[in-house]
Amino acid sequence: MMDWTDRHCRFFHRLLTRRARIYTEMVTTGAVLHGDRARLIGFDPAEHPVALQLGGADPRALAACARIAADLGYDEINLNVGCPSDRVQEGRFGACLMAEPGLVGDCVAAMKAAVRVPVTVKCRLGVDDQDPEAALPALIEAVRAARVDAVIVHARKAWLKGLSPRQNREVPPLDYVPVRRLKRAHPDLTVVLNGGIVSLEAAARELAYVDGVMMGRAAYQEPWRLLAVDPVLFGEPARFGSANAAALALIPYVEREIARGTRLYAIARHLLGLFHAVPGARAFRRHLAVEGVKGDAGVRVLREALGLVLDRGADLAQTAAA
Repeated sequence: MMDWTDRHCRFFHRLLTRRARIYTEMVTTGAVLHGDRARLIGFDPAEHPVALQLGGADPRALAACARIAADLGYDEINLNVGCPSDRVQEGRFGACLMAEPGLVGDCVAAMKAAVRVPVTVKCRLGVDDQDPEAALPALIEAVRAARVDAVIVHARKAWLKGLSPRQNREVPPLDYVPVRRLKRAHPDLTVVLNGGIVSLEAAARELAYVDGVMMGRAAYQEPWRLLAVDPVLFGEPARFGSANAAALALIPYVEREIARGTRLYAIARHLLGLFHAVPGARAFRRHLAVEGVKGDAGVRVLREALGLVLDRGADLAQTAAA
């Protein structure tokens, strides 16, 4: 998610789950080719498995970026064909590409020819006045012909005319039926459902119909939910038994980053939703928001904030059930 899932967020989320695949924020091909790559697409080895999400519509540029990402060690390259922001509309990529399935197929084919890691596509059901019953199958046929490795479908349309990017995440109604139908029609294609999944229980239900589920805003705004991903969805022990333990495990990373010149709040902002229905959670958020933004804020501020959470020993079962 743009401006949200940066490298600090991803490192923190990896502390919460070993198994879930983590995606970068969308980065344009122009930024990758001409920008500060270390800042834009650099990642810590601890983030694996991690996927780079690209925005673009030029097959050659996307192929070049895919090679760069593969050389850096990314586990997957994802082409975004679903983002409705003003920036992508101006650049003729993102959700705009739902109207050009042939071009999307060309982009996927070019990326597949350039790298050996999986190449995937994230899309919508359709855009504007498109009929999802026609738009989604047309896109899927184009990317299947290009040997796409998986499709991630945000199960709602995008309205490029008349709705803001925020409204596009909430106003168009969710419809999981076309995504389930897509999987039934193409059992050999990996299909991942995105949109409106706010709990692991909901994710588990949908896994009866599709191969995977992507959580976006719910995972970011309430990261405590990720603590239960490994035991609930993968049958494996959680990495940490409590949100507090995971936050304490982040401290060495915070110390290293501050020594490199990173501001504390650039990292701490991703922890604001870590405690849910726990005494002291509001005081935790307030302390980070007030003290964490100061120029000289260091690890001490984070430790102080954690000290305000009264039920610091709450175990995973209590956290997951909250």
